[in-house]
Amino acid sequence: MQSQFHVLITLLATSVVGILSAAVNAPPANIDFYKLYDNPEAHIGIRDRRTTRERISAHGYPAEHHHIVTEDGYIVGVFRIPYSHKLQNQNEYRPIVLIQHGLTSCSDAWILNGPNDGLPYLLADAGFDVWLGNGRGNTYSRNHTSRSTEHPYFWRFSWHEIGYYDIAAMIDYALEINGQGQKSIHYVGHSQGTTVFFTLMSLRPEYNEKIKTAHMFAPIAIMTNMENKLVRKVGPYLGHQNSYSLLFSDQEIVPYNNILLSMFSNLCEPDQMLRPVCENALGRLYSNGRVNMSAMPEGMATHPSGCSANQMLHYLQEQQSGHFRQYDHGPKKNLEIYKSEQPPDYPVENISSELHLWYSDNDNMAAVEDVWALAERLPNRELHRMEDPMWDHGDFALNMEVRKYLNEPVIEIMKKFEEANKEM
Repeated sequence: MQSQFHVLITLLATSVVGILSAAVNAPPANIDFYKLYDNPEAHIGIRDRRTTRERISAHGYPAEHHHIVTEDGYIVGVFRIPYSHKLQNQNEYRPIVLIQHGLTSCSDAWILNGPNDGLPYLLADAGFDVWLGNGRGNTYSRNHTSRSTEHPYFWRFSWHEIGYYDIAAMIDYALEINGQGQKSIHYVGHSQGTTVFFTLMSLRPEYNEKIKTAHMFAPIAIMTNMENKLVRKVGPYLGHQNSYSLLFSDQEIVPYNNILLSMFSNLCEPDQMLRPVCENALGRLYSNGRVNMSAMPEGMATHPSGCSANQMLHYLQEQQSGHFRQYDHGPKKNLEIYKSEQPPDYPVENISSELHLWYSDNDNMAAVEDVWALAERLPNRELHRMEDPMWDHGDFALNMEVRKYLNEPVIEIMKKFEEANKEM
């Protein structure tokens, strides 16, 4: 659950007509919109939007696109910055870092801030082998060995399967492809990216041995005190097994739409003529000075990235039950799957890897009290409370000072670990 909820609302509410209207009614003094539309050299057409690999390469970094087959047949797309072109350290030891996005998001979210502030670039320049994951069902993970996305069975998963299968496959694959004999990695997750980590490490505790340090940005597990108004409003209806949730389940929600995303890509990409229109419209919506406004248009061009409705239903179940537990299929099916009418709680006490929980006072998705309740059950954790009292859920991704207050401290922790525990 990430700031893409807000981007989605913006996308739906601000149609192309609305964007153009807002721009024309009150254009900035330094933009001549007439010239943008009356350019004799312009050619109308929609080009394919750039992938994470292409965006990384545009800044001069080496980039790779990998496809990983999970144990249950899903094919997830993962991107890699194997080394830094600035350091030319391709022949040196490079510790592995896996970075995982939040709900309705994808690997593009981590690189929107550009090479000066974006965590993947900073990690690469600090000497790490950087991997950017994509959970099943999003923009880059829409393939299966036997199922089509047109079939509801493809969408029969929640974030449980992303953690249990996808993250496990990514970790094993990165360790193998790195080729340096490494036995463990560093991990970073935001929002749902933390939930899937808790899931994997709870139920497959052997994977804790493959983790050096894990950094949870806005950790989501226990959701009792979540203040998000939308979640609290729809939770009583969709957070239980009933006719409402049954109609909603096993389908794509907030769908990846290539045509729509291509349109916004052509509108908001840096090298597009209509970029000023996009910037002007977004400037009206995000004018608090906290968000990296250079990154916001590209966020519009890449999000939402698609997910299963079951992922959202699973979160709503958590909020309603007050438990961090597996998917609730209803008493009858629960008996078949879990041997009990209620789904079992995730045994987070099994998580022995070094956890760093990064949380904030103003986060309406990851309440302070819920983070503390989770922390009490974790045997090896350190709490990092953000100093800024206004720091919110989206700030973990797009705050103007995310490098100073989050990215650099995280990298420093990783580097200290490497210095104290050299594998090679």
